[in-house]
Amino acid sequence: MELLRNVVILLHIVGFAATFGAWVAEAAARRFRTTRVMDYGLLVSLLTGIALAAPWPAGIVLNYPKIGVKLIILIVIGGLLGMGNARQRRTGEPVPRPVFVAVGVLSLTAAAIAVLW
Repeated sequence: MELLRNVVILLHIVGFAATFGAWVAEAAARRFRTTRVMDYGLLVSLLTGIALAAPWPAGIVLNYPKIGVKLIILIVIGGLLGMGNARQRRTGEPVPRPVFVAVGVLSLTAAAIAVLW
């Protein structure tokens, strides 16, 4: 059971890595657009985060403040990606730079919290 939990933790970090990696690729190309890979990475992070918030295996102690902070960050990233995707579909223009930068910074922050806290 411990191995399964560790695999879910790995997938959780990979979800944030996909979001951040897609962000870095777009920033390096100077496109400043949100992509489907960012959306899918965020979805993987959400689903695995929900699985990790359950107290399994029995006897594991959960860090509720960490779970809450990461959930808030995830919701904010989701909102920013949603706004960016809507703007791109509507106007065809890239996302405003502050929104784009916020997605990357928050993705990196969420991964750092997952590993360091």
